[in-house]
Amino acid sequence: MTALLELRDVSRTYLAAQPVYALRTTSLAIDSGQYITIIGVSGSGKSTLLNILGLLDQPTSGSYHVCGVATERLDEVTRGAIRGQLFGFVFQAFHLLAGRSALENVELGMLYGGQRARIRRQLATEALLRVGLDNRLHSDPRTLSGGERQRVAIARAIATRPRVVFCDEPTGNLDSANTENILSLLQDLHRDGLTVVVVTHDPKVAGHGRHRLKVSDGEVTWC
Repeated sequence: MTALLELRDVSRTYLAAQPVYALRTTSLAIDSGQYITIIGVSGSGKSTLLNILGLLDQPTSGSYHVCGVATERLDEVTRGAIRGQLFGFVFQAFHLLAGRSALENVELGMLYGGQRARIRRQLATEALLRVGLDNRLHSDPRTLSGGERQRVAIARAIATRPRVVFCDEPTGNLDSANTENILSLLQDLHRDGLTVVVVTHDPKVAGHGRHRLKVSDGEVTWC
């Protein structure tokens, strides 16, 4: 069976006076429906790994396959189309626009997807209901708690019904109670069939993954 995401001897090097080996030769496969956490200290290479998996960056060497397609052969338009259709992203910073409602913020994430306004509104509403914000649809993000803002960000990520959601330190700006709420939501989404990949420096957050990767000085190992 073809893996959903597969790295084959992938590395990422940033050229400078002293080359930075952000990701050393790595091979791994992620199957549909997995919940994977990637743990490592700051600067270890875990965000580089996430960016390559999410088609936000390209490897220096090796091959990255999405649904069996070798992405290094694709132009940027096609890579962007795959990214938009298959992936959703959640970051530590919520990246929500003040002065726009929660509903409008989720809709904005679909502007380049070609959906009609009516469909965008429907998908955004359904996503916000899914994350438990049915009473906050028309709230300005400035009036929301940190946990609620992250739920809006998750709603934006899942509104297009992606197959994979990539989360980069999604609980980094949250207190312990909101952290548990967000992790519980991600578990619920995973049980619904979504593939979830979470980058974190926190062992407690990493413990929520069914499978765990550790990145240290660009070296990736299962743990």
